[in-house]
Amino acid sequence: MFKRKIYNKMLEWKQESDGRTALLIEGARRIGKSTVVREFAKNEYDSYILIDFAIASKDVRTLFEDVSDLNYLFLQLQLQYKVDLHERKSVIIFDEVQLCPMARQAIKALVEDHRYDYIETGSLISIRKNVKDILIPSEERRISMYPMDYEEFLWAVGDETTFSLLKKCYDRNQGLGDVLNRKQLRQFRLYMLVGGMPQSVATYIETNNFRKVDEIKRDILNLYEADFSKIDSSGRLAMLFDAIPAQLNKNSSRYQASSVLHGERADKILELIAELKDSKTVLVSYNTNDPNAGMANSRDLTRFKLFLSDTGLFVTLMFKDKDFTENEIYEKLLSDKLSVNLGYLYENVVAQCLAANGNELYYHTIMNENSKHNYEIDFILARKNKIVPLEVKSSGYKTHKSLDVFTEKFSGRILSRYLIYTKDVCKDKDVFCIPVYMVPFLQ
Repeated sequence: MFKRKIYNKMLEWKQESDGRTALLIEGARRIGKSTVVREFAKNEYDSYILIDFAIASKDVRTLFEDVSDLNYLFLQLQLQYKVDLHERKSVIIFDEVQLCPMARQAIKALVEDHRYDYIETGSLISIRKNVKDILIPSEERRISMYPMDYEEFLWAVGDETTFSLLKKCYDRNQGLGDVLNRKQLRQFRLYMLVGGMPQSVATYIETNNFRKVDEIKRDILNLYEADFSKIDSSGRLAMLFDAIPAQLNKNSSRYQASSVLHGERADKILELIAELKDSKTVLVSYNTNDPNAGMANSRDLTRFKLFLSDTGLFVTLMFKDKDFTENEIYEKLLSDKLSVNLGYLYENVVAQCLAANGNELYYHTIMNENSKHNYEIDFILARKNKIVPLEVKSSGYKTHKSLDVFTEKFSGRILSRYLIYTKDVCKDKDVFCIPVYMVPFLQ
């Protein structure tokens, strides 16, 4: 199993909760939820039962329809799974709990009983059909899980030192030098191409073959689209998802859903976007009309951008019209020699890094009345009652007109400002210029 940071969060929950809450880990399919939970149960408990509701029998599912007699429930589970449970030393795992809503509702009674610990995993947790007939238990502690971040990727490929050294350079605002910077950029682009889905990473490590990695990512994308069809059989969710690279490539100030779903009502589009967001397969960045420390209060739900939660999947989706993405394309992307504007690819990985650190995503567009060109701040973070604007470039150019225009308008609100680009660390007056691989340090 790959080393994952969420393991430490699970340990904190176990120690702090002492069985008073269940742990719900939610995230997109195939990000490694079941694997890490199973490993945690093996290491941290005397015994465990894992109920995978994707394959659980009808008899097991029926047990959760009546939890008035928990002695009977626990006896039946131990018989079914041939596992002895020990009071306060065992955990019961509800894997893919969204497929058995009554089991999720039973958490309230199970936690109150306090004999065992409970961990739930799921995707599409908040989709209407999965919650409409149940009482959501307040005894859940929810944690979002994401694809492997850059540090986890480095661990997977056997590099335990680079990330901490880069963090020291970031903290000191110290450059690496051109040679080392180019080396680190190539390594980070490798992460962008392979992505953070554990199966993709494992395939890369085992085969060193981008075509095989691409096949795995296509399988995952097909799985996501099959899930979308279960939520919305009309295919509209899949259309919105597939159009993400093309929409970002337009360099527009928002995702133009009306051009993807012709004639669809605005309220229906917002409902579909909410369901996409709940699937955890996409990241939604909202335009904030009044960028300040409380941006959630000024976000415009009708103006948004969509990113994929995994940039490796984004790369494959970019070339979905081909039967497979040729190794040549991967090699050129890796060497930054592909003759297309890849600004939107860099925006996607920045969005992924920021979201993995727990940030909500916001951007701001300043309309220029004197020309058709608008100024846009790609991402805005809230820090210490101030804001931190980020401008993202796929090149090494240090120009930052959007940052400058934004600063003129909101100077009193800004804590610091950053240009994310491909050159080494430097400072241009009061603008911190950092290479894209240092974005994970923007806590």
